[in-house]
Amino acid sequence: MKQIVLLIFIAVTNQQIQAQGMFDKIKKAAESNKSILNTGKSGNPALGISNADIVSGLKEALRVATDTTTKTLSSKGGYLKNEAIKIVMPAEALKAEKMLRSIGAGALVDKAILSMNSAAENAAGQVGQIFLNSIKQMTVTDGINILRGGDHAATDFLKKTTTATLMKRMRPVIENSLKQVNADKYWKDVFSKYNMFSQQKVETDLSNYVTSKALEGMFYNISLQETKIRKDPAAQVTDILKKVFAK
Repeated sequence: MKQIVLLIFIAVTNQQIQAQGMFDKIKKAAESNKSILNTGKSGNPALGISNADIVSGLKEALRVATDTTTKTLSSKGGYLKNEAIKIVMPAEALKAEKMLRSIGAGALVDKAILSMNSAAENAAGQVGQIFLNSIKQMTVTDGINILRGGDHAATDFLKKTTTATLMKRMRPVIENSLKQVNADKYWKDVFSKYNMFSQQKVETDLSNYVTSKALEGMFYNISLQETKIRKDPAAQVTDILKKVFAK
């Protein structure tokens, strides 16, 4: 009987030891995780970089990237002269464009394309505050995830947190801009002419299309700026950028 009791005691003791060991591991992992997110006290002390530095550096990188982008794209030709983001006819209108150019109406098509890009340029200069508001909301957890992400992780964060607001803000600006540069007239002229020769009529939401393409080009440009800041010391133009990204 004593032997049975002794065996039970040993078994229970072993379980308690194992349980305590597991608890210690969990506690250690939790403390480690807490340390990772402990603003100002962790990060990489050996390099003199705290989590506060990391978040500040990422915010500054996004501020520089968005500021550069909005200034560049809002200038005359910011979209039109950049082949990577130039807004061209939507896919459903390409057949119409080709046919119109073939009958000597290329100038009319060019005016329509010019007006779309001019509208995007007008809107690009009016969204800086939306980007800044999103950047200010970045948390320590956001910063750690961005730092561990790819070359475009900060841009992806910005895209996720601003797209809906940007669409809402930019669309009326673009609609107004399209009217100011006579885009609606050129669009109507282009497809009225095309529809005279085609049984398949072209109808598309011009302002929604231009807004979507304008945003696409904007985020593309921001991603280029982010990559440059991450990798090119010459682009690390402030002390906090140098402190975070150089290390």
